Amino acid sequence: MLATLLRALWTPRPRRPCVPAGSRVYAVGDMHGRADLVEAIHGLILRDILDFDGDRKVVVYLGDYVDRGMDSRELVDLLLDAPLPGFEAVHLEGNHEQALLDFLDDPGVALEWMSYGGYETLASYGVGFEGPPMGAQALMRLQERFRTNLPARHLDFFRGLRLTHEEGDYLFVHAGLRPGVPIGDQEAHDLLWIRDPFLDSTEDFGRVVVHGHSISTRPEMRPNRIGIDTGAFASGCLTCLVLEGTGRRFLAT
Repeated sequence: MLATLLRALWTPRPRRPCVPAGSRVYAVGDMHGRADLVEAIHGLILRDILDFDGDRKVVVYLGDYVDRGMDSRELVDLLLDAPLPGFEAVHLEGNHEQALLDFLDDPGVALEWMSYGGYETLASYGVGFEGPPMGAQALMRLQERFRTNLPARHLDFFRGLRLTHEEGDYLFVHAGLRPGVPIGDQEAHDLLWIRDPFLDSTEDFGRVVVHGHSISTRPEMRPNRIGIDTGAFASGCLTCLVLEGTGRRFLAT
């Protein structure tokens, strides 16, 4: 019994996940056309960073800049024209940006895209929608109007979005990972779209996965993942995870 007690006392505790020393990392959840909330969360981040004396400030946006909210164009302009000063900015791709790019390649996906928010994005770029039913020619005209109204720098922004980002023991991704698949072998579709197989998994992915995509009323903290999509487009609550050393906390609008 004494030997068992001694072993328990001397068993090292698992190391807590951390980000690189001297860094403070902010991760912003799904924004969905709510430029007002992005502006507000930027203000909270700028106030929060005042007490930071490290060397490196990072902000990671987890994707879904467009759709559902009414100000997708304004939101992208905000990110391009008013980035957080002194921050490294990482912009990840969400499934809604992929849907937008798919529409630019294939007008036939328009009705599906519009069913989950594309209509609001088209409106924000000044593109009217005649309403269903729409034939192939009408969809092609819709695509052409969107191409004309989409600024080149916005297209560059959407095409330049990343799928993943790592900071120390954390992996940032829009939707999640496919359990049983090494990080380097994950498919883009899963990184952008996966839900239940990832959300229900207790697998150790080798990193704590910080993600959005799946809405919850408050941040979800699990041993293997942290979900921060709090449905900002409807709830008005845009959530930001703050990581420094082994610490974790949240900011929210």
